[in-house]
Amino acid sequence: MKIRKRLKEGLIQLYFGRGKGKTTAALGQGFRATGHGFKVYMIQFMKGNTKYGEIEAIKKNSNFEVKQFGTTELIEIPGKIDLEEGKKAIEFAREIISSDEYDIVILDEVGVALQMHIVKIEDVMNLIEIKPEKVELIITGGVKIHPKLRERADLITEMKMVKHYFSTQGITARYGIEY
Repeated sequence: MKIRKRLKEGLIQLYFGRGKGKTTAALGQGFRATGHGFKVYMIQFMKGNTKYGEIEAIKKNSNFEVKQFGTTELIEIPGKIDLEEGKKAIEFAREIISSDEYDIVILDEVGVALQMHIVKIEDVMNLIEIKPEKVELIITGGVKIHPKLRERADLITEMKMVKHYFSTQGITARYGIEY
C-alpha cells in the first residue's frame, strides 16, 4: 500500500477584494498541489453554472474534485433557494473537511456568500475549527473580509482592480478567460 503524501501543516489562506483573480489564484494553488500528488476539493458557493472552464479542467485531473452549489443566475437579492443552497454547501464542506481525505479544500466565493448573508460567519468559523491539522483551507470571494476570518487567517491576499476592460472598454466576460 502506497503512503499518501501529506502537508506538514495546513494553513488558512484568504483571497478577497474587488480585483479579478481570486478563484483563479485558488485554482492555481490546487493544480500545483495535484502536481505533487496532493488531493484537492473545491466547493463552489453561489456557482451552479457547469459551463465554467475550470470545471472541465478539474474533470481531467484525478486528484482534483469540485462540487457546485447555487443556481445559474447572478444573485442580487438572495432568495429561499440561495439560502438552501448555502446551507447545503456548508454541510457538504463540513463532510469534506472533516473526512481528512483531501489535503487542500477550497471554499470558493464564501466571502460573497457571507456578505450576502447566504451563509453565517459562525458556520464558516466552525469549518475552520474542525479542519484537521494537515489540511490547507483556501477561502475566496468578497470585497471585505469578516474580522473573525481576518484574525484567523495565516495568509491574506487582496486583489485590487487597477484597470479592467469591462469598465474601460465595455468588454463583457469572455469565454476561456472569465468563464
